[in-house]
Amino acid sequence: MKLTVPTWLTLLRIVLIPVLVVVFYLPYQWTNFASAAIFILTAVTDWADGWIARRYHQYSAFGAFLDPVADKLMVAVALFLIVQGHRRRGWLSGPR
Repeated sequence: MKLTVPTWLTLLRIVLIPVLVVVFYLPYQWTNFASAAIFILTAVTDWADGWIARRYHQYSAFGAFLDPVADKLMVAVALFLIVQGHRRRGWLSGPR
């Protein structure tokens, strides 16, 4: 199996998921900005891998499968972190 540049960028997005989680839970004030920067970096790599794949015809079946998986994993983890990190009292959270 030949790994193309877009596939490497997709794999980088998957590797950045645990980095995002660790940075999010660090006990510093700057972690919100760092977490947002990591998420933005993954968005840029998502754009770049699509552009490179189309521009240089670097398609692969593995990359076509992995790209949406990486996108959904990153968005799901980010959503979970945001919701879990900002617990509020309300009708959805129940009594405390």
